[in-house]
Amino acid sequence: MAEYNNSSSTTQVQGGTTLFSPYKIANFNFSHRVVLAPMTRCRALNGIPNAALAEYYSQRSTPGGFLISEGTSISPTAYGFPHVPGIYSEEQVKAWRNVVDAVHAKGSIIFCQLWHVGRASHSVYQPGGAAPISSTAKPLLEKWRILRPDGSYGAYPEPRALTTSEIPEIVHHYRQSAINAIRAGFDGVEIHGAHGYLIDQFLKDGINDRTDEYGGSLENRCRFLIQVVRAVVSGIGAERVGVRISPAIDHNDAIDSDPLGLGLAVIERLNNLQKELGRKLTYLHVTQPRYTAYGKTEYDKEEEEAHLMRNLRKAYEGTFMCSGGFNRKLGMEAVVQGDADLVSFGRLFISNPDLVLRFKLNAPLNKYNRKTFYTQDPVIGYTDYPFLTKGNQTQELNARL
Repeated sequence: MAEYNNSSSTTQVQGGTTLFSPYKIANFNFSHRVVLAPMTRCRALNGIPNAALAEYYSQRSTPGGFLISEGTSISPTAYGFPHVPGIYSEEQVKAWRNVVDAVHAKGSIIFCQLWHVGRASHSVYQPGGAAPISSTAKPLLEKWRILRPDGSYGAYPEPRALTTSEIPEIVHHYRQSAINAIRAGFDGVEIHGAHGYLIDQFLKDGINDRTDEYGGSLENRCRFLIQVVRAVVSGIGAERVGVRISPAIDHNDAIDSDPLGLGLAVIERLNNLQKELGRKLTYLHVTQPRYTAYGKTEYDKEEEEAHLMRNLRKAYEGTFMCSGGFNRKLGMEAVVQGDADLVSFGRLFISNPDLVLRFKLNAPLNKYNRKTFYTQDPVIGYTDYPFLTKGNQTQELNARL
């Protein structure tokens, strides 16, 4: 291993905690803190997980590692990308078992991310060509474009605001999908409340213009998320439930006038729920303000970002995971400085199936090809990125992590 530089000062923490320190959450024992972030990959043809997904997730599994699946649709109305997997039908549950089994065979733990895109959809994805559902009837601005099944991009249409009486059914879909995920073998679920998708459309005052009990005040805007969390916890237990939020992210037009206030309001309610239950959720997953799905951001105030994230970290009474634009150095710093317990990595994990090993050795990384992020090819840009080593040597090295 001498050819790799493993002398970075951030790794020289005598007796301290690093990205490669073990971590325990509930009944889960992680051997390191490098997490596979949930990422849309569009390889589940017709919404059904297949052998390509099993290979992809298996490649990124390590003994005691933690993976979060791509966003997985909770109902037929939840889609906004082509060939995204679902978790609401028996066929999907059965197909996911093969994927989960492949991950477990490598000794990893995997959660299913429960996803409803809300207004970030198109009639082409909706049953009967209906309008997408949301907290609002306002469409996304024209600068945002949706990827359609034929590979073209188009404008987002005007959504339909859910009536108050319809919301309990959506909450039920989250609960049933969580139950389905456990039936499929997943170790738990992550509720996707971030990035301008349905739950975030209720949370953000730049989107939510409702005048009922789900709009206006912070209490009202947090109501839908907390109802979803309660329902999912009632179905599978708090120790199997993570929550993801992104109060400062403007992806998909998700703007709030007070990101810190919103984040703290969500955390206060999650903390209160945990006290009420007498149990903690598995984790809270927060995306850094510097994140954007397209690799660009206008949020460049590092001190303001650090202030926001550290306040959220300090306020949350439980395991705190960060994501968004992290590399090895930034991930190490976040854990060493106590800003996060776990760090999830996205794009770097796409092009480096053995990212944990490469980080451990401080080895060079493969570059990712953004053009193949959302194609339907089961191999190219998906499972064909090279490993640092091959065969038994890779297995032996991973076993040491």
